[in-house]
Amino acid sequence: MTRILTLCAVLWAALSAPALAQVPQSRAEISLGFAPVVREAAPAVVNIYASRVVAARASPFRGDPFFERFFQDFGAARPRVQNSLGSGVILSSDGIVVSNYHVVGEATDIRVVLNDRREYAARVLLGDEEADLAVLQIEGAPELPALELRDSDTVEVGELVLAIGNPFGVGQTVSSGIVSGLARSGTAMGNARGYFIQTDAPINPGNSGGALVDVNGRLIGINTAILSRSGGSNGIGFAIPSGLVAQFVAQAREGKAEFERPWAGLGGQPVTPDVAEGLGLDRPDGIVISQVHPQSGFAGVLRPGDVVAAVDGEAVNSPAEMVYRLSLAGIGAEATIARLRDGAAEEITVGLIAAPDDPPRNRIVTGPRAALPEVVLVTINPAVIDAFRLPLSAEGVLVEAPGPYGARAGLRAGDILRGVNGAAVRDSAEAAQALEAAGRGLILDVERGGRRIALRLRR
Repeated sequence: MTRILTLCAVLWAALSAPALAQVPQSRAEISLGFAPVVREAAPAVVNIYASRVVAARASPFRGDPFFERFFQDFGAARPRVQNSLGSGVILSSDGIVVSNYHVVGEATDIRVVLNDRREYAARVLLGDEEADLAVLQIEGAPELPALELRDSDTVEVGELVLAIGNPFGVGQTVSSGIVSGLARSGTAMGNARGYFIQTDAPINPGNSGGALVDVNGRLIGINTAILSRSGGSNGIGFAIPSGLVAQFVAQAREGKAEFERPWAGLGGQPVTPDVAEGLGLDRPDGIVISQVHPQSGFAGVLRPGDVVAAVDGEAVNSPAEMVYRLSLAGIGAEATIARLRDGAAEEITVGLIAAPDDPPRNRIVTGPRAALPEVVLVTINPAVIDAFRLPLSAEGVLVEAPGPYGARAGLRAGDILRGVNGAAVRDSAEAAQALEAAGRGLILDVERGGRRIALRLRR
């Protein structure tokens, strides 16, 4: 009798409890799964076959006035064709496709294969190696199926997602998982310039450029990288958010060949617990500013010691997050910055600009009578600082290319030339003139990686 009463109590509790989730009620519902989502989204995910010509290995004697004659065929190698395989996503019926830059960047021939095995040629409209994104145009295709973009800022950790692509070249494959992290900076690409959605949906080589979609079939990201020691998926994959993808497509439609992002001209670091304690903050949130370039759009608005907590209402906790938020706003737009200064919080509006190309970079290639011929020199300005990832304090002359003689003297691309034979050089014209006037002895004062070194050469 006691057992019967206990069973009745359990049944009554189960029946009277509020329904927390709907469970499948029939065999059809059990077997359904993600099939409707895949059926809708898969036709817009394509396979991409790209080939590029890789230049032959240069002879170490190239450009040498003496040895080049005797070693003309040394190290000779014919240019070879390098093939790559990846995935892409159709975002409009007129054939706009988004993929990874490392799949199609610098490709000489691109073939796009649709889900139904139709094949078309494509060309790159816009590419950016730093963001690892490229926008392509399929040529000669009829109206195509396309995925809808979802605002990636609405994505939450724990959402179900599907990764669709062509892993290992085996054909279109779908894997499922959840969003396991947001605002991942630097963990995927080994630097601090990326900004990613993290997922545990299996992503493998060949998935690059494929789609990460939600349960409604909307695109939330472009699969781009994995964190792995073996080269295979270990359940930590990264996707470029759809918000940035939308900006790429918009700029490609405007006819831009390179992605243009606003220049902050700021130096900073994440607020750590120690920094937060030193600044008197309740919690370690935001970025503490350490440097402001005088030509930055933020000059006069931010100063060292300020904390940037949010951009356009979205929290930022690393420089990569701030760059991402500014990129979403775009050049010419205004961004609302949440600033904390001396314990007082304030929202300020800042106009976003491109890195100024002022003073003019004045690109000069040294002539044959110079101590080091064929060296490419440019005057350092904000645009050069941004393009070559130089310190904000960089000034003087940048070695854009050392040329064969400069390379033998020890110069490298990216070196900052401070002086020639003891005389300081402030711009490319002064540096070129100093190299023309140099005698048989040559001493170059060079800054490399934050260190000053002297290169000595006797002709």
